[in-house]
Amino acid sequence: QVQLVESGGGLVQPGGSLRLSCAASGRIVSIDAMGWYRQAPWKVRGLVATITSGGGTDYADSVNGRFTISRDNAKNTMYLQMSSLKPEDTAVYFCNADGIRYYSGGSVYRGYYWGKGTQVTVSS
Repeated sequence: QVQLVESGGGLVQPGGSLRLSCAASGRIVSIDAMGWYRQAPWKVRGLVATITSGGGTDYADSVNGRFTISRDNAKNTMYLQMSSLKPEDTAVYFCNADGIRYYSGGSVYRGYYWGKGTQVTVSS
């Protein structure tokens, strides 16, 4: 099985910075794309940023210029560097991995996985 674990969330003041990590564990062969999504209370989960295995990125307009997504393919780990944080960035941040190929029972499978999320709170 595959598991995604987020870390790095916490409380930060407006204008501050925070770095999130997402580590994929399991007998992983490769991951096509990874992304960060967030969900604030009473709101639908939305895209923050995505990154392909080749390094192509896409950002939500609300975070473009402030957030930077990156990944280390050798470690199956993704990062989100967040700067100039605003109160409206407060949300649970979820890690997603699409097209993840992994070994299970002697065979190779392809799947789509979500992490359980990490809380980011931006407040004075």
